[in-house]
Amino acid sequence: MSARILLVEDEPGVLLVVADLLRANGYAVWTAADGKTGLRRAGENQFDLLILDVMLPDISGYEICRAVREQGYDGAILMLTAKGQITDRVKGLRTGADDYLVKPFDSDELLARVSALLRRVHKEDLTPVMRIKFGNATADFAQNEFSKDGKPVSLAAKEAELLRFLVNHRGQVMPREKILKQVWKEQPFITARTVDVHIAWLRQKLEDDPQSPKHILTARGEGYRFDR
Repeated sequence: MSARILLVEDEPGVLLVVADLLRANGYAVWTAADGKTGLRRAGENQFDLLILDVMLPDISGYEICRAVREQGYDGAILMLTAKGQITDRVKGLRTGADDYLVKPFDSDELLARVSALLRRVHKEDLTPVMRIKFGNATADFAQNEFSKDGKPVSLAAKEAELLRFLVNHRGQVMPREKILKQVWKEQPFITARTVDVHIAWLRQKLEDDPQSPKHILTARGEGYRFDR
């Protein structure tokens, strides 16, 4: 599954060139030409990486960076700027950025930075999550306790294991075959339909609207994805 990247850049030429470069290298790219749109899109989707121009016409890349970190975004953030002074770089890092690239930059350097940041993000996603809140639901894997609207929810062992697997790989599409291998350990007579049924049960128990889920999502033709 391609890594999901949001590019926020107000210079049309740079936006087009960078977006095309990333897509040509296999990444799924969303774009925004101003800070408010970028901030809204960052909150609507689960991205592996945000690439933020510092100087935007409304709110700065620094402000977006600080806001998404306060909202719980734990993916990578790369700042793009025409400024090269150390103080500007420090400011970006202090607001929650992971890396900083000064314009004009070489395309190979940009791709190298992106690749390095995504490797770090995907590695960290595998760190076991002990407790997470999404929507009106809470999952405490350490205590094996689950709730919805403040009321306890009973999950079967495989439902809890499936949920934890998806949470630990949040933002990434997990193919049914991989889910079967990791959660059901390739047990005989267990098919992809088993995954579908357990997903439906989880949605019924934890989503506000099981028919239009916001967190336990289907990637049509590919598998399932958990988005916080």
